[in-house]
Amino acid sequence: MKFADDIFVADITDFDATRQAMHDFSAVIHLAGNSRIDQPWQDVYTSSIGGTYNVFEAARQVGIKKIIYASSSYVSAWQEVKQKKHVTPDMPVSPDTLYGVGKLFGETLGRYFAEKYNMSIICLRIGAFYVIPPPPKHSDDPILSTWCSANDLAQLVQKTLDTDNLGFQIFYGVSNNTRRLWDISNAEQLIGYKPQDDAERFLKLRKKNGC
Repeated sequence: MKFADDIFVADITDFDATRQAMHDFSAVIHLAGNSRIDQPWQDVYTSSIGGTYNVFEAARQVGIKKIIYASSSYVSAWQEVKQKKHVTPDMPVSPDTLYGVGKLFGETLGRYFAEKYNMSIICLRIGAFYVIPPPPKHSDDPILSTWCSANDLAQLVQKTLDTDNLGFQIFYGVSNNTRRLWDISNAEQLIGYKPQDDAERFLKLRKKNGC
């Protein structure tokens, strides 16, 4: 795996600049975009839709065969409300924000590129990403089930990079939380993902230290 010697700054809404940034690499990790959950439609359209298309198409044009796409758990947010149990990647999608709609577009586009161009497109439905989970607001705070630590996300990305011929996949990016709702069995089986952190443990440490 070749890593960049220099940092190349580009706007993903600029196709030519995006394409120029991708030469001589074997994979793309697409994390760019507007992360505001309440962003207006125009921002979703520009970044999550137009920008994501530019990343996928630029990668295809320069011969890159693997893209790891930062999707979001907001793609399946209503399933969590309905199911109250493990939510699997193959359940019907149900975004609850325009942000989630934009991420869902990226997943659908990823399947198209994987099947039409024989690429590996892996969508990571990342949960609540914090280095350390914030204090829960109440005993049933979703952070206790949705937290994804930096170490676990790094492991998920690295194992995805290291595994060939994945085709199109959707993996939930979440830590080994006691209250986890999302099913990660496909990531465990296909790439050997073994998250190590648990939000519950950090909650106990906070209580112990009076935080």
